[in-house]
Amino acid sequence: MNTGLNRATSGLEAGKFAELRSKVNDLLYNEMLPFEKENGLSHETRFEREQLEEWWKRSRELGIYGCNLPEEFGGLGLSIDQLCTLKEDATRSNAALYGCVLGENGGPMRIGYIITQASDEQNEEFFYPAARGERAGCFALSEPNAGSDAARIETRAIKDGDDYIINGHKRFITASRTADFAIVMCVTDPDAGYDGVTAFLVDAKSPGYRIEGHYLPMSGQHIDNDIILENVRVPACNILGGLGRGFKLGMERININRLLQCPTMLGHAQFALEQAVDYSNRRVQFKQPIANFQAIQHMLADMKTANFAAHSMIHAAAAKADRGENIRTEASMCKVFVAENAFQVADKAIQIHGATGMTKNHPVEWVFRRLRMFRVLTGSSEIQRNTIGKGIQKAWQKANPEAAQ
Repeated sequence: MNTGLNRATSGLEAGKFAELRSKVNDLLYNEMLPFEKENGLSHETRFEREQLEEWWKRSRELGIYGCNLPEEFGGLGLSIDQLCTLKEDATRSNAALYGCVLGENGGPMRIGYIITQASDEQNEEFFYPAARGERAGCFALSEPNAGSDAARIETRAIKDGDDYIINGHKRFITASRTADFAIVMCVTDPDAGYDGVTAFLVDAKSPGYRIEGHYLPMSGQHIDNDIILENVRVPACNILGGLGRGFKLGMERININRLLQCPTMLGHAQFALEQAVDYSNRRVQFKQPIANFQAIQHMLADMKTANFAAHSMIHAAAAKADRGENIRTEASMCKVFVAENAFQVADKAIQIHGATGMTKNHPVEWVFRRLRMFRVLTGSSEIQRNTIGKGIQKAWQKANPEAAQ
């Protein structure tokens, strides 16, 4: 079992990656978007598992689904940098089902490099089927009293013979409603601090496992629910990554996940910019397109500049991750910068569209609501600044060991 989550990778050869990217965009623009338009589907549609599976399978047929996974696990071994490009393309399309293309609805993107931590038996039962679009999973860490402070989780797993009995309440778990299994973070040793947290693979059909708490966020998407675990019996062989290694596993996943949220935000911001450019050139006031007015030009200039800066940050951090280096501080810098600036891009898009942009379910109105959420999701901007600040102090202390004492 490989114990390294961040592994140096050069990714797919340039020509093959260009072909893959072309496939992704062809699926988005020539199949998915026409299908959504024909069937009246939107971001606020409550998609059922069967609807998602159709697109998982179609993506798999095209050789896209699971492409983010290492080659030895059936993927294409994409670099983080290449994956960022595909994620930006997906959200830039503004397709409601974009998450099905790369498997963000409980598939390969939810698994990510955690697959390298699994035993052969765990991969056969849980992760390989998820990589093929046959099963789906979710990651259950957050709780009513443990959000940004993940160390406060209360879900307990108590040993009982060859099994563990799990009791707890996981909250706001993305993709849990349509998941076949969950990676559940539990306390196995309450006196061991971070070393007392263990990750378990829990089948959703287990007695005592149920989904509750349907939440409708401001984006209108049906994506989050609670997982209630009452005396759920899980075999010890379902421990993922080793006893007491759950917190480390979760934090490593979060670092990569924070970075990979950024191209999603950037894709939304790029879509908002494109909509604003198109609208401002078509909207005529005072006998000329409003794009001719300096006030509009300055807003568009700021939007394009913000997107370029975000793009540069994302790919610089991704390159570092691809070298196998720790990106905890860089991931947080990207997350806070992209989240704050992408939201400002959406805000300017609303301003340029005027009353049209404020109309419920107009594309830029929806993107505005969606991007507001990202200033909180996967760690709020304030938490990211805390992480960055600690990283600055740690670097200074390392460079000045005598003064630090």
